[in-house]
Amino acid sequence: MNTVVNLWPLLGVAVIIAGFALRAHPVLVVIAACFVTGVAAAMPVEQLLATLGAAFIKTRNLPLIVLLPLAAIGLLERHGLKEHAQASIARIKSATTGRLLIVYLAIRELTAAFGLTSIGGHPNMVRPLVAPMAEGAAEVRYPNVTMEMRYRIRAMAAATDNVGLFFGEDIFVAFGAIVLMQTILRGEGLEVDPLHMALWGIPTAICAFVIHSWRLYRLDRHLARSAA
Repeated sequence: MNTVVNLWPLLGVAVIIAGFALRAHPVLVVIAACFVTGVAAAMPVEQLLATLGAAFIKTRNLPLIVLLPLAAIGLLERHGLKEHAQASIARIKSATTGRLLIVYLAIRELTAAFGLTSIGGHPNMVRPLVAPMAEGAAEVRYPNVTMEMRYRIRAMAAATDNVGLFFGEDIFVAFGAIVLMQTILRGEGLEVDPLHMALWGIPTAICAFVIHSWRLYRLDRHLARSAA
C-alpha cells in the first residue's frame, strides 16, 4: 500500500532560511515558521497555540541558563581574562595560531566523543579564551597584525569549535542523532547496534581532524604572507 507523505509542512524550514537570510528577529522567524508548518499540516489553531504554549513553558528557564554563564564570562573579561590569556600564550615561543587551534580541535573532538559537549562553545570558550590566545600567538610573531587578520583568526577559532563538536559527538553512543537513526531503522525492521553506529563515526572524525588541521596550517602560512 502506497503511503502519501505530506511535504508541505517543510515550508517552515524555508521560512527559517529566508528569515535568517534577511536578518530578521530570530524569535519572530521561529514563531512564523511554526505557524506556517502548523497551517501546512492542517493543524487546528487551538492545537497550534497549545503546542507553542507548552513549548514555551518547558523552556522558560532557558534564558536564565544562557544569561548566567554570559554574566560570569563578562565579569571575568572585565577583570582582564582576555589580557591574561594573551600574555600566557605569548610566553610559549613555539606557539603559533594554527598549532594552538589544532590542539584545541583535538581537545574538543575528544571531549565531545565522551559526551562532554558543554566543555567548549563560542560564548564560554572561544570568545573569552581561544580567540584571544590565537590572536596573542599571532601578535608575538607578527607585531603588525591587521584587523583583517584578526577577523580571520576569530572566524577560524569559531570554525574549529564547530568542527570538533560536530564530528566528535558523532562518536558518543548516547548522542541524540544516533538514537534517532536507531529508532528510524528499527521502525523499518532493521536492528542496528548504537555502539556499531558510533564506531563508524571514528573514521569521519579522524578525516575531519586531518582536513581542518591542514586548513589551520594554511592559516599560519596566510598570516605570514599577510604580515610580510
